[in-house]
Amino acid sequence: MPAFLVAALYKFAPLRDLPGLKAGLEKICAENEVCGTLLLAQEGINGTIAGSRAGIDNVLGYLRAQDGLADLEHKESTAEAQPFHRMKVRIKKEIVTMGLPDIDPNKTVGEYLSPAEWDKVISDPETVVIDTRNEYEVRIGTFKNAVNPHTGSFTQFPDYVAKNLDPAKNKSVAMFCTGGIRCEKASSYMKSLGFENVYHLKGGILKYLEETPAEKSAWNGECFVFDQRVSVKHGLEQGSYALCPACREPISAADRAGEKYIEGVACPHCFDRTTPAQKASAAERHKQVKLAEARGEKHIGAAYEGDEG
Repeated sequence: MPAFLVAALYKFAPLRDLPGLKAGLEKICAENEVCGTLLLAQEGINGTIAGSRAGIDNVLGYLRAQDGLADLEHKESTAEAQPFHRMKVRIKKEIVTMGLPDIDPNKTVGEYLSPAEWDKVISDPETVVIDTRNEYEVRIGTFKNAVNPHTGSFTQFPDYVAKNLDPAKNKSVAMFCTGGIRCEKASSYMKSLGFENVYHLKGGILKYLEETPAEKSAWNGECFVFDQRVSVKHGLEQGSYALCPACREPISAADRAGEKYIEGVACPHCFDRTTPAQKASAAERHKQVKLAEARGEKHIGAAYEGDEG
């Protein structure tokens, strides 16, 4: 039986007294031994946390008692080991950074689609299906016939739209992302540009993989997640990917079997981009990680606890 419950959550809702909310969350997470990352902004909350069932329930209960968060939804999965090393609560300008602060999903968004509705819409050849995630995420898995915008960060998405899409020509646009937050903000942006039929997958890829049997799925590959599990598969089971500590790219079993893979030092994605000095530094860090593991200690240098964005 997996020891840890992982809860991914977000909600666009006007939040006030962010310092007070931050302090309250830090306190209740510490009391319940919950780790992870929560981002707070005036536009809402976003993050993933992990802990015991009781601990997660207590934190979610605290959040739902706050103004504007009573109907906060979350998605659950499990992990054999704690996928986070610590708890971080951060106040930011945006809970997912697009770089356009005037875009407000609290006012306008596209149409939500359930996983079952999603499959029907994306099977329409007239619908442009867009993966709003970053290049390294798309590489390990995406939906059939989805367009990869080849972005390195979500801030590049508006430029992709300006160069490739037109409200007069693209009458139906469907977007998706890991948990739903990026495509929700993207749909708000698209609506502001005059696109009429804008859809986004409610709950994101995670909800789709949770509810859709593999044999009936339009999803190919695995889904990158922003914690130590690295990727998940259908049923939200832990995937097969690892993370290169040098470049933070997900690496497959084939990558790890290649000549350009050096454990803890380099992988096929960064081997040719790093200098001998950088490889030496990575090798020393990896040595310290292994020594810490041998002592039964945690080494933060080994951790990946990113923000979805």
